[in-house]
Amino acid sequence: MNKADLIEVIAGQTGSTKVDAAKALDVIVDAVSGELAKGGSVSLVGFGTFSVRHRAARDGINPQNPSQKIHIPAANVPVFKAGKALKAAVN
Repeated sequence: MNKADLIEVIAGQTGSTKVDAAKALDVIVDAVSGELAKGGSVSLVGFGTFSVRHRAARDGINPQNPSQKIHIPAANVPVFKAGKALKAAVN
């Protein structure tokens, strides 16, 4: 399922237009992205939690030239942890 498919499902189940559903989805994505950019987390009970983790700097190996070492800088990465209800729905 891609974004267009998700918009179609939202519009169909809420009785709104695809334009309104697209706006609503964009607002949700922007809100989650904004909170993660501030270092916070977003928890949707039953669905899961979006959060940010810090990945430390490390040395790696260039896959094209295994004898060459490369430095991988530290980064903040988004993480999603599935909630209990989502895990139960999948299994």
